[in-house]
Amino acid sequence: MAKLTIVQAVNAALRNELAKDKSVVLMGEDIGVNGGVFRATDGLHADYPDRVLDTPLSEAGIISTAFGMAVNGIKVIPEIQFSGFMYGPMEHIYAHIARTRTRSRGRFNVPMVIRTPYGAGIRALDLHCESGEAIFTQTTGLKMVIPSSPYDAKGLLISAIRDPDPVIFYEPMRLYRALKEEVPDEEYTIPLGEANVVQEGSDLTVVSYGAALRDAIKAVSQTGYSAEIIDLRTVIPIDTETIINSVKKTGRCVIVHEAPKSCGLAAEIIARINEKCFFNLKSPPERVTGFDTAVPFAKLENYYLPNEKRIIKSLNKVMAQ
Repeated sequence: MAKLTIVQAVNAALRNELAKDKSVVLMGEDIGVNGGVFRATDGLHADYPDRVLDTPLSEAGIISTAFGMAVNGIKVIPEIQFSGFMYGPMEHIYAHIARTRTRSRGRFNVPMVIRTPYGAGIRALDLHCESGEAIFTQTTGLKMVIPSSPYDAKGLLISAIRDPDPVIFYEPMRLYRALKEEVPDEEYTIPLGEANVVQEGSDLTVVSYGAALRDAIKAVSQTGYSAEIIDLRTVIPIDTETIINSVKKTGRCVIVHEAPKSCGLAAEIIARINEKCFFNLKSPPERVTGFDTAVPFAKLENYYLPNEKRIIKSLNKVMAQ
């Protein structure tokens, strides 16, 4: 068992599935010889030159080609260099990839995983820092995974590759090399659709995912509250049961994500809490999110992110009621 970063864990998962299943194919801009812009596919082309494919610079071309391959039984894993580049191929994702199983009445499925780094915090350029997960929550037929740790990244990615339906796999680039943890050398899976209770508590529930989870954990550690911290892991489908059971116990909830506030995952989670355990609430749920603006350039990026100060303010607010 070695200590890996998230980017190394992603690489390990891809290598595992390439070795195990000859129908697995990787494709994307510069993922072959160069190993990808973040080196997530480093070394894979040398060992699997026929199944780790460099493509032209065309996101729509990558995804439409991958769709044709997947519907014919190839387990294809296209990489989009940054999540802000997902909007070009969105028509293929929304109108075809997500709907094929329903449209064909189950005759065809699309076993593909679209990998892409997401999020702010690395001082990148415009359209390189987006957190667009809410767009995909309205795209029925997709699953969407956002890991927050190296261990989860490997197990969730292997599960996503083996899933018969299309999965969007958001990788938090702010955390790519920010932390290490022990990751088993052998293969293992983490079920899609199951949240992880990172820490049990009795005072309040904190729900987060991806890079923002680390900020939430740091904020909680400064308060002294007994907080139950939930990592969603999969944002489509949301593990509603785990959230509701926790809120019924604590009576309070704060949701943290860096995507914009309006119509974000936090709004959906609060709606589900109101529907299923409204009378268990001791105070109105709070959400700490990015703002309803484009991600600003480098000098203002830290003001956009849901930092520890903003999270602590919401934690104190729900505990004061």
